[in-house]
Amino acid sequence: MTLLNRIDETLRYLRSVTDKTYSVGIVLGTGLGGLVKEIEIEHSVEYADIPHFPLSTVESHHGKLIFGKIGDKNVVAMQGRFHFYEGYSMQQLTYPIRVMKFLGVETLLVSNACGGMNPVYRRGDIMLMIDHINMLGDNPLIGKNEDSLGPRFPDMSEPYNLELVEMAENIALSNAIKVHRGVYVAVPGPNLETRAEYRFLRAIGADVVGMSTVPENIVANHMGMKVLGFSIITDECFPDSLKPVSIEDVLSAAMEAEPKMTLIMKEVVKSL
Repeated sequence: MTLLNRIDETLRYLRSVTDKTYSVGIVLGTGLGGLVKEIEIEHSVEYADIPHFPLSTVESHHGKLIFGKIGDKNVVAMQGRFHFYEGYSMQQLTYPIRVMKFLGVETLLVSNACGGMNPVYRRGDIMLMIDHINMLGDNPLIGKNEDSLGPRFPDMSEPYNLELVEMAENIALSNAIKVHRGVYVAVPGPNLETRAEYRFLRAIGADVVGMSTVPENIVANHMGMKVLGFSIITDECFPDSLKPVSIEDVLSAAMEAEPKMTLIMKEVVKSL
């Protein structure tokens, strides 16, 4: 079955749930599902019920596609994402982004929990993504290109829309929330990095490190969406003072910082 045939089957099912057009798509990362509380929910669909959707296997990823409104904007939100380390192919884990485009999504907001390597970043800070480095060893566009979805060689000179970044910064400033601009590097995981790996990743230009977001961004750009990315720094990855970190630590830090990110994301959606 071709990619377009799979998308068609998925859309037929989702159109039996809702016939609305959704201009904003949202992907909520590890420990960052709280924005759902700000959505006036109209429909909630389990991933398991959606044809051709993968299933999230990671703690804190609930596995629901949420349809509703933030302000006067129709939004579709992934409460739980997929990761390369779960064993899914790049094409599988980015499949929901393809589907979102066919639901009408023009602007994609993505979030993630990450480790901070920039020495001025601290646990609980928020970074607005302005660029990324793909160290996953794979790319979701490898294989036959479906020209109706996007070009063979999509431009990536502005992977994260700078107008949206500026909008988010102004909202943060007006609410006395500190944000950084920075570069995210994606690695396969699922283990955290060694001291030497943190030194290497910092040396090649990354401010934070995580295990997601980049594949979704590549596919979104391939399909002509504007993307705004949020990273919450859940642990400080400074090689000379590195301390062990657990998933509980990561989730705790994400939950503490989440209300600030949620406020910015909500106001960005309203301002679109």
